[in-house]
Amino acid sequence: MPRRRGVMSEQLKEEIAKELGFYDVVQREGWGGIRARDAGNMVKRAIEMAEEQLGRNREPT
Repeated sequence: MPRRRGVMSEQLKEEIAKELGFYDVVQREGWGGIRARDAGNMVKRAIEMAEEQLGRNREPT
């Protein structure tokens, strides 16, 4: 089964990994070295960021 192309940019993934405190693991072992919990928290944070951005775009000017 072919792998799906990532939705998040590499820059965004790195930013979130730094924010959540596991970027050192990514640097040492690559993205495959992070724990499932960290990957889940990363997705959760990306969704929160997207929702915040949507909320800002919907506010009346």
